Amino acid sequence: MTTATPTRTAPVRNVSRTGSPDESPRAAAWMLAPFVILYVLFIIGPAIYGLLLSLFDTSLVRGGLGSFAGLGNYQEALASNDFWSSLWHTLWFTILTTPPLIVLAFVFALLADRVGRARWFFRLAFFAPFVIPSAVVALIWIWLYTPGLGLIEAGLGWFGITAPNWLGDPAWAMPSLAITTIWWTLGFNFVLYLAGLQDIPHELYEAASVDGAGPWQQIRSITIPLLGRTTTLVAVLQVIASLKVFDQMYIMTAGGPNFATRSILQYVYDEGFTNFRVGYASAVSTLFFVVILVVSVIWFAIVRKQEKVA
Repeated sequence: MTTATPTRTAPVRNVSRTGSPDESPRAAAWMLAPFVILYVLFIIGPAIYGLLLSLFDTSLVRGGLGSFAGLGNYQEALASNDFWSSLWHTLWFTILTTPPLIVLAFVFALLADRVGRARWFFRLAFFAPFVIPSAVVALIWIWLYTPGLGLIEAGLGWFGITAPNWLGDPAWAMPSLAITTIWWTLGFNFVLYLAGLQDIPHELYEAASVDGAGPWQQIRSITIPLLGRTTTLVAVLQVIASLKVFDQMYIMTAGGPNFATRSILQYVYDEGFTNFRVGYASAVSTLFFVVILVVSVIWFAIVRKQEKVA
């Protein structure tokens, strides 16, 4: 009598979707390795080194870290009128640019999304200035603002309006830089809002139209609520970008007139590379990093709150 030989069951192996067992985490780690290495070398490493420099009287005119200062650089910065004035100029620039860049981007994205023909042209027209280098943008607007030669003064002259000294008057210098920045960076927020509008189902607008809701009611009841997360993202990114302003201010006004447009980053530049006080400049940079960090934490808190409500 023959007995059946029991068959052995092959062990179950963890096979990934690619067909290779246990290779997905390892492959992902290898693909992320170049980014992690570069991130540590050029972001984390310099940040830690800058924090270390802020604790010493480091200078560009002598080697080494210099004498240990402890929190002396931070105390000097917090007691400096130049630090607080440059920080206020940065905050004032952020206040002047953030609301228009949010509202105008939303309005133009809404109009471009509803255009039937040549939609690509409006997308290109609004986004094109954003890809122009900052130096080119600064030169264009310096020419537009130049007294006696600028096109803006000539245009206002047709209506009998006397143009101010846009970049030479302390009262007008910061609004002039804000106008330049709005024209230059509007396209980025425009694209974000346009992407958010395309994710809204058209069936919602059709149902609202059947119920008798007009265009303004649809925008107020459908578009704005469903773009809540996009608006939060745009607002936080714009605040952080405005706080980090440097290029257009440095090229167009060099912080003038009478330091009326000197931002916090230019203050860091002046102290580090003009006065050669690298340790003090690092301390100011660290304080400014704390401001940016607080804004980011607030954004994460708002996003989590929105996700819980949703």
